[in-house]
Amino acid sequence: MYSVTPMRKLVLFDIDGTLISDNGASREAFALSLADVYGFRGDLRRYDFSGRTDPQITRMILHDDGRTDADIDSQLSLFWQHYLGGLARNAPGRVRMLPGIRALLDAVCADDDLTVALLTGNIEPGARLKLGAIGLSDTFAFGAFGSDSPRREELPPIAVTRAAGQTGHAFDGGDVVIIGDSIYDVRCGIPHGATTI
Repeated sequence: MYSVTPMRKLVLFDIDGTLISDNGASREAFALSLADVYGFRGDLRRYDFSGRTDPQITRMILHDDGRTDADIDSQLSLFWQHYLGGLARNAPGRVRMLPGIRALLDAVCADDDLTVALLTGNIEPGARLKLGAIGLSDTFAFGAFGSDSPRREELPPIAVTRAAGQTGHAFDGGDVVIIGDSIYDVRCGIPHGATTI
């Protein structure tokens, strides 16, 4: 008689549009920080932030404004300081957990065969501010973030490496499930053989 050992899975959650709505908190912080640091006064409503990493969003906007990478990089640390300060002011009271998420996370976290982590375009301190505003930050001990790479497709292997360090289990692409709300969440899993929802 053979017993079947359950396959261990790494479940990676996107944040914005998947776990939460921030009701414009991050976009407003972006706008003020771009104005304060780079003098950008354009209309951010014409830019789609969905599924993009924070570094991609920043460069997309500033390249459109005629900035070079060298110009952007010269002020980038200051920009992130301003952005995180704005997000810290905006997130409390504006970030909302999406319907059904608490029950989903409770169920997933209760399953010993599932390891839960983040895969998000947010830089890590921004992700922690958003999730902390609704008491979810401690649910996710680790993850892969826009601050790890501006290219979302490079984030799954980072999450897998961190998962191995956290759990001692070597996950491969077929063990990974990515849950998100944008086409970029789907695309980032394809090169690695991950399942995307």
